[in-house]
Amino acid sequence: MTSEEAANERRPRGRGKSRSTDQAATESAGIRSNPRRELVEKQIIEQATRLFAERGFASTTLQDIADATGLTRPALYHYVANKDELLSRLVSESTETPAALLHTINERTDLGPTEKLREMATAIALHQAQAPDRFQLIVRSEAELPEDISRNYEQSRRHVLKEFIRVVEDGIRAGEMRPVDPRTAALAVIGMLNWIAWWHQPGNAVDDRVIATQLADMAVRSLVHQDPQSATPEGPARAIAMLRQDLNYLERLLDESRPD
Repeated sequence: MTSEEAANERRPRGRGKSRSTDQAATESAGIRSNPRRELVEKQIIEQATRLFAERGFASTTLQDIADATGLTRPALYHYVANKDELLSRLVSESTETPAALLHTINERTDLGPTEKLREMATAIALHQAQAPDRFQLIVRSEAELPEDISRNYEQSRRHVLKEFIRVVEDGIRAGEMRPVDPRTAALAVIGMLNWIAWWHQPGNAVDDRVIATQLADMAVRSLVHQDPQSATPEGPARAIAMLRQDLNYLERLLDESRPD
């Protein structure tokens, strides 16, 4: 790609057009109100995802995306300004949107920690099951992400982790979940849910929902408080199991209370 072509990849939408500002604004408003726009944008995102995955972000041009979508390059500028905007949308849909959804669930007052965890795990599992290719693309392209997009991506990942840590901590305090390390537990749950993107084939809404529900149930069962009495026979072994669980919890609290 020449330096001129590279510059064009990042040019603002509409630059170099001879239309008046009022005319451009009117046409833009008409495009936004046209339901066809959503369909075209969806096709653009799908083709961009495929091309970025196949060729890499740096090696894919807007002309490649226009050709794959069946648009001319000038027409493509009606929907997207540059490649960075496309990648930013992909990152937002894959990480920022789930983070916001998790926060909304965590703020609900009609659910306890266990129910919140189930809702959160189901939401993430369903999100990954429905669009695994986008998550795969972002993971593979981490090293190529522009600085501002990379920063937003990392921030969203931290927000997702924070919300899962919060619900586990609330579950432990409420006595609904075992006294485990919340961060370790949150990372384990997130890892299990994200892994869907690498083995699930999307396309069947019923299958997506069944898988999401099953994995959410597994996440909850891995953390809910288990009464040693139901898992261990009566006698010294049960007493030791109860003491070990309490000592692990106490040890973690002491570690957290120590000054740095």
